[in-house]
Amino acid sequence: MRIFLTGADGQLGHELQRVLRDDELLLGIWPKFDVREDAAVERIVAARPGVVIHTAAYTDVDGAEREPETAWAINAEGTERVARAAAKAGARLITLSTDYVFDGRETRPYTEEDPPNPLNAYGRSKLEGERRALAACSRTLVVRTAWLYGRHGKNFVTSIMRQASSGIPLRVVVDQRGCPTAAPDLAEAISYLLRRTNAAGILHAVGAGDCTWHEFAEAIVQDMGVRTPVMAIRSEELSRPAVRPAYAVLSIDRLAAAGYAMPPWRESLTRFIKEQVVAHAGS
Repeated sequence: MRIFLTGADGQLGHELQRVLRDDELLLGIWPKFDVREDAAVERIVAARPGVVIHTAAYTDVDGAEREPETAWAINAEGTERVARAAAKAGARLITLSTDYVFDGRETRPYTEEDPPNPLNAYGRSKLEGERRALAACSRTLVVRTAWLYGRHGKNFVTSIMRQASSGIPLRVVVDQRGCPTAAPDLAEAISYLLRRTNAAGILHAVGAGDCTWHEFAEAIVQDMGVRTPVMAIRSEELSRPAVRPAYAVLSIDRLAAAGYAMPPWRESLTRFIKEQVVAHAGS
């Protein structure tokens, strides 16, 4: 299968390269591939792929509050540009989105039918990207995910592991709940959807189960086998520019109905940390 992968150097992009290694991969890597530039995106049309997987994004949630125009240009306008190119090439499009399209006022997992209402600039830019992609390319699948972590790039797990190793007490919010998702698990799910379904529209793909950031951090420390204290704090104590939803748990029932079961987040975390410890010991 001929696949054009944007954001190929990101944490999900790296895992997709591994999972799709037997396919013909065409890699869009920033800064040479910039979704804000028509000339760069025209590479998709010229390549004539059967599938475009769009993972490139502006992902700094707090940074988006400081520079909303940049987040919009990449996540909304850039995604539309990629979608139009995919349509022109006759390709299927799989584009990534976020749990932050919701406002967190629900008390049960959000389904794909629930109306979005983002609280921050990042969420608004990603929601607009969803809408533009679905409008521009009839063969679009929007995959919403959450709390993503992996071996490449910055993420919550590797950050907590680094801080916990120092022994300094951690301060982690206890009033935000969501679904930790390992990048290798998400890559496997995307590969399944690509090969085994013709799914279009919107689909949620996150680790099974949910927790707070504080519970997530406690699990990381536990799996590391260290005794670093994890202090529970409220969101307002961090004074971050972007407001986060208090409850951003996503339902994965539709994904299960398509025949794919995401692993429990707790099991995936244990496996990931073991792999990180082994990799560190061997370096």
